[in-house]
Amino acid sequence: MMSTPEVALVRHGQTEWSKTARHTGRTDIPLTDLGRKQARALGRMIEDDQFDQMLSSPLSRAWETMELAGLVGQAVASSDLVEWDYGEYEGLSTVEIRLDHPGWTVWTHPIIGGESIEDVSVRADLVISSLLESEGSTVLFAHAHILRILAARWMGLSPEAGAALSLDTATLSTLGWERENRVIRTWNVMCPIHSGDSFL
Repeated sequence: MMSTPEVALVRHGQTEWSKTARHTGRTDIPLTDLGRKQARALGRMIEDDQFDQMLSSPLSRAWETMELAGLVGQAVASSDLVEWDYGEYEGLSTVEIRLDHPGWTVWTHPIIGGESIEDVSVRADLVISSLLESEGSTVLFAHAHILRILAARWMGLSPEAGAALSLDTATLSTLGWERENRVIRTWNVMCPIHSGDSFL
């Protein structure tokens, strides 16, 4: 019988760099005070859910969001859930990058000194393979681009399809099934305390 795990995706709360739309990959930027309030609000959104597995990026903005949401007890850090390595573009906004590279996006252009979109997709596929082998429900705490690519790959789409899945800070999304098809059940549900930070 096919395993049909349900998966909750939580993007971390606000950081100083998300406020200014700067690419935040491997730099370990902490949550702002508002981000911590958002994390607690996310916890209230999922407090009635029962998760059999909890995975988080080890970067502090994701891990602290998970802790403040009240789910740290059985959590496991997963390096496959860290954000895209943006290489030379780390800390820069798309607007700044386009001064030298008109029309640039992470979805369509090379990432100099960082990961390719195919590299990130491989990590997302590893997470999905693990989810499909597990039973019950899982919650993942991570970052915008890795979660967007993971959702696209969950549906069997190319990683570039993640470009159509905008994801704000401090949001909850869910992946699941319609019969044998893997689908998005909900997407980008904002917590009650929201900043309006979108990603880049």
